[in-house]
Amino acid sequence: MLTLLQAAEEHSEEAAAVSPYLIGAIALAILVVMLLGLLAFGKGREHT
Repeated sequence: MLTLLQAAEEHSEEAAAVSPYLIGAIALAILVVMLLGLLAFGKGREHT
C-alpha cells in the first residue's frame, strides 16, 4: 500500500506534458475555422 501511495505522489509532481497555452491556441483555431465556415456558408443565402 505504501508503494502505491509513493507512486501516486511521484506521478502528481511531474510537470504537464502539454502547455495550457497550446491547448487554448488549438481550441481558438478550431473555433475560428468553424466561424469562417459558418460565414462562408451563410454568405450565399438571401435574408428573408
